[in-house]
Amino acid sequence: MLEQKERATVRFDLPARRSGSDQGCHIVRGMVFMLAEPAATGTGDEISLKYSIKWDEWLAESRIGPFPTAIVTVAAYLALQTVILSVLATWAGTGVGVDDAEQLIYLPYLWAGYGGSQPPLYTWINWLAAQIFGTNIFTLKLVKYSVLFLAACSVFAAMRRFGYTKATAAAAMLGLFTIPQIAWESQRALSHSVAVVGFCALLLLAMANLIERRSVIAYAVFGLATAAAILAKYNDVFLVLALVAAVLSLRELRGAILDPKFAISVAVAILVLAPTTYWSLMHPADLLARGEKFGIDLQQGRMTAAATGAGKFIMGTFNFAVLPVLVCALAFALTGFRFSERRPKAPAREVLLWRTLALGLAMLAIFVLATSVTEVKARWLVPVLVILPLAMAAYMERLSPRGRDAQLLVIAAGAIIAVLLAPATWYFQINGTSGLSRMIRVDYPALYRQLSADGPVKTAISDGAWVGNLRLVDEKLVALDQEVPNFDRLVQEPAVLVWLDRDDPRPVILEQLKKAGYEPDGQPRQIMVPLLPSIDKSARPGAYMKLKRMAAEKATAPEEGVSKGAEGGQEPD
Repeated sequence: MLEQKERATVRFDLPARRSGSDQGCHIVRGMVFMLAEPAATGTGDEISLKYSIKWDEWLAESRIGPFPTAIVTVAAYLALQTVILSVLATWAGTGVGVDDAEQLIYLPYLWAGYGGSQPPLYTWINWLAAQIFGTNIFTLKLVKYSVLFLAACSVFAAMRRFGYTKATAAAAMLGLFTIPQIAWESQRALSHSVAVVGFCALLLLAMANLIERRSVIAYAVFGLATAAAILAKYNDVFLVLALVAAVLSLRELRGAILDPKFAISVAVAILVLAPTTYWSLMHPADLLARGEKFGIDLQQGRMTAAATGAGKFIMGTFNFAVLPVLVCALAFALTGFRFSERRPKAPAREVLLWRTLALGLAMLAIFVLATSVTEVKARWLVPVLVILPLAMAAYMERLSPRGRDAQLLVIAAGAIIAVLLAPATWYFQINGTSGLSRMIRVDYPALYRQLSADGPVKTAISDGAWVGNLRLVDEKLVALDQEVPNFDRLVQEPAVLVWLDRDDPRPVILEQLKKAGYEPDGQPRQIMVPLLPSIDKSARPGAYMKLKRMAAEKATAPEEGVSKGAEGGQEPD
């Protein structure tokens, strides 16, 4: 270990004579290294100072007990976030955002599929956790950060299984935290997109294991991982196709797919996907409920839609990749990398990563152009672009010794970004922001008391998923919005319809109630819903009304799903 540290130190020594530009570059590098870990330096000429990055090397190379230090560090960070955010929410009495509120609505139900065009796996995990820990914010945070930990462990293990060093695996893992959609959005608001990261990483690990072993168990596990990825988010199918195509394109690796035992993978995946596939076929409206978010306009000219979609695709890719690419570019610059230098040929394992990334993006681009999609968000590209930090870490290993130095800087950058963002997530949990995030600050116990002032309430219905927060007050309460499948069969009386910031409820939820056989029982009652202490207003206007079952001859026959699920489905700004 001492020799290793000495080699690292020597690598950052300044030669006795340098050009002015080289000397300036080295001084900047030294400042960055000192920021990573203040180092004890020798005396003498300034240009002969030695800089060490012992902390980064410790994180990349050492172990804590039987586990790699990088894994333990990430586990500690995610565990602390789980505890701190749960405690803060309990202390401040805050609720949760749109995505977590939607999970609260579905927590009582273990179904093959759910509404809002969402796959079921993430909700299944939440359901299982709720059976153990109950319906509370801790359960939601525990699931989210456990899935992120699954992603970190899977990336680290996949890179090691591909034969990369511990430093490369640590750089790939902590490189995930240079992606805004993972480091910030996943902690702030997302749910199913968190599952994308976790189960796409698990899919890559299963493929690495399959390439190495090609056993019956390895093929079965890959089939299971494939199904899990698709059940995490339907667009993960692009990663599945890109990964298989990339393996087939490499002579050294294609035998893993061409092996007759690959039929085991296909059979297992089909078997696991069968219940949700059947459910989706029986509930097409629920599957396509949020199709309008893609901005498909059949009235728009084909070329115009293609140009718009291509522009949004490019911007989405840029927004996703810009920060991790900048971090890696800066790491290369600070370690003195020159593109003019000759580099070893990329091994098949690295080509696989880059080719999967390229093929996945190509498939997504073709899909956007072929379907006239005009809206592309960066988080929708996660299944493919999550490979980017892994590919860049693999590229750095090929460029050792400078590449290894760059890996250490990426490790430091990922750790620093994660730590710096933690207080922001704490603030958000207490205060939320504007728009949809205002729901976090609603005083739900006070709202529940107003709704039940005239008697107990068994069902609370609204036109947005925010109503799920009421289950934090009463976990036996049935909370529904218009996207919930089997709406008519879930309503338990007495039931109320509640809405915020509007004079009347949105027509979409009234139509859904009519189809379910319910109508208003009396006039709406105006209320002021308290907000937890904040820098803006102290309350929000709202209203609620009781519901009663319609006469049989007046009720409209219930329909499966609601095709306009997203219309008015969320809280207004």
